[in-house]
Amino acid sequence: MFLSQLLLAGATLVLATISFLIDPLALASPMFFAGVVAIFAITGLSAAVPWRRFAKGWIAVLPVLDIIAISLIRQDQPQLGATLLFVFPAIWMSMHFGLWGAAVSVVLPAILTWGGEFLRNNSETIDPAILPRLGVVPIVLAFVATTVYSTTRRAAAQRSLLQQQADLFEQALQSSRRQKQTLDELFDAVDFGVIGFDGSGRVNLINRAQRQMVAPYALGQDAIVPAVIYREDRTTPYEEHERPFQRALQGESIDRETVWFGEPGEAQAAILTSSRPVIDERGRYDGGVIVFRDITAELKAVKARDDLVASVSHELRTPLTSIVGYTELALDEDISDTTRAMLEITSRNADRMLGIVADLLTAASESTQTLLMVFAPCDLAQLVRDGIESITPVASINHITFSTPELETLVFDADAFRLRQVIDNILSNAVKYNVAYGRIDVSLRAATGGVAELRVHDTGRGMTDSEQAHLFDRFYRADSVRNSAVHGSGLGLSISRDIVNQHGGDLRLESERGKGTTAIMTVPMKDREPAGDPSPESKAAL
Repeated sequence: MFLSQLLLAGATLVLATISFLIDPLALASPMFFAGVVAIFAITGLSAAVPWRRFAKGWIAVLPVLDIIAISLIRQDQPQLGATLLFVFPAIWMSMHFGLWGAAVSVVLPAILTWGGEFLRNNSETIDPAILPRLGVVPIVLAFVATTVYSTTRRAAAQRSLLQQQADLFEQALQSSRRQKQTLDELFDAVDFGVIGFDGSGRVNLINRAQRQMVAPYALGQDAIVPAVIYREDRTTPYEEHERPFQRALQGESIDRETVWFGEPGEAQAAILTSSRPVIDERGRYDGGVIVFRDITAELKAVKARDDLVASVSHELRTPLTSIVGYTELALDEDISDTTRAMLEITSRNADRMLGIVADLLTAASESTQTLLMVFAPCDLAQLVRDGIESITPVASINHITFSTPELETLVFDADAFRLRQVIDNILSNAVKYNVAYGRIDVSLRAATGGVAELRVHDTGRGMTDSEQAHLFDRFYRADSVRNSAVHGSGLGLSISRDIVNQHGGDLRLESERGKGTTAIMTVPMKDREPAGDPSPESKAAL
């Protein structure tokens, strides 16, 4: 308000100075002097009064008083061009008081101007020659008021739009700050290390877990990775350009690479490392993130598990060897046929148990040794029949029946002991994971390509897709049976697949939750011999 009034006071001061220079006696005129003093007084009033305490309408008093004061100056000295001063209150009222302010700023000066001319001519008829000049005043003020009013409206709309944009920007900024704070808290809460970096290789994120993980092995508190890290053998250091962090800075993806922190001979930590590059919307490299996870405890647990399995297997081997030896001694004695048959069954199963214990040691070992195979002609159909006969007493406990159509006789070179081990495992699973009064369908045929195909389908609980993805992992057991009464080590399918693979075949399972499981074993048939009686030509050759 004071600034708006100050502009009019300045213009009035210039006008009064020019008037004094032209006619020093002009200030002596009471009406001219009163108008000038009134404008200066209104200016002081605009600065002194606390207008914030009053309603906005009271502020309009100031430009109205200005119009009256300008009319006094123009009435006394019309030749000075004081009419132009009406523009200042017109701008003020049009800008701050809207449409009614613009109308008052045009109408009131016009009334005072015409009324002044009427008084100057002593109520006589106004000279027609000055009518155009008098008509210019409201027209010019109308244009000024209209321009200012429309400009103010546009400016107000722009201010409103800018305010909305500023509010949206402030909300986005606050949301971004909250997300950043949440992300920082999230990264600091996880128990694995995270390092983020931009396209220039500058680190812009490192969480608390990473600092704690590196602290025992780094030279300085600000180090983000140890100065020296070692490969999986725990003694060979990485070259600088081969270090996972340096490769990640170059935009390389790293998948679960294990490195070791700490000097050889001292406490070391196994760190699983993975990294991914960040690509911007234009497809250009824009930094990346690398993750470090301490798996030392997991590796120790795996080794402790394997040591336990090896220890237990060794302990089992001693009594089993004794059982085999004494059984063989008993078979050498003069015993009844019934007893001999039972002892022979005991001997065969004891031999199988010894083989299984040896396989257990192999599966639990970290070495790359494979199962020992002895290939000789064998009848796969007879192996299946023996397996069914062996598992039938267990299946009968839950009233599980076998459906075995005529099995095709398939004779070829294979390790009969190992294939019987696979068959026993498949049949055992079909019984263990079946339902009471369930059924097991067994079929054997020669498939296309000279392959023997064994299918064992049960009517059991079935498996989910996620469970099937880990079936052949060592020591894996599905969550649905882990806490059930069905016992197992999680090694059977892993060993069975290795046996079938060493025969050049394949072992897979097809299952659907609630609809049972089908185990499919395929083995190439080598040196297959014809089934049945030999031909006359063969007999002659014999």
